Amino acid sequence: MGKHNILGKNGELAAAEFLRKKDYQILHTNWRKDHLELDIVALKDGILVVVEVKTRKSTEFGFPYEAVNKSKIRRIVIATDSYIKFFKLDLPVRFDIISMTGEKEGFRIEHIPDAFVPPVW
Repeated sequence: MGKHNILGKNGELAAAEFLRKKDYQILHTNWRKDHLELDIVALKDGILVVVEVKTRKSTEFGFPYEAVNKSKIRRIVIATDSYIKFFKLDLPVRFDIISMTGEKEGFRIEHIPDAFVPPVW
């Protein structure tokens, strides 16, 4: 596994722990179906919260959350639709981003609730 993959995995683990401490019920991490993937799916106050986690060692080339562009949002929304259908859920959905900067032992965590709304195609 490459160093960037290890950093990303550590970021996702730290993000899930961060959410647990804030009373989110983690349903899935790295949920996959075919070519679709969701980093973290959780429940909070009756809302299905889909969390995209972006991790970088530094902000030298921009903040991690800036990597969540229109194309990425489209893939997240499609994956979320698949998740909802697969588990036959009827819940409101919120899309969050967790931006992780640093290393495993000292991540700076920025949680952006309601980071985006699904686009209308």
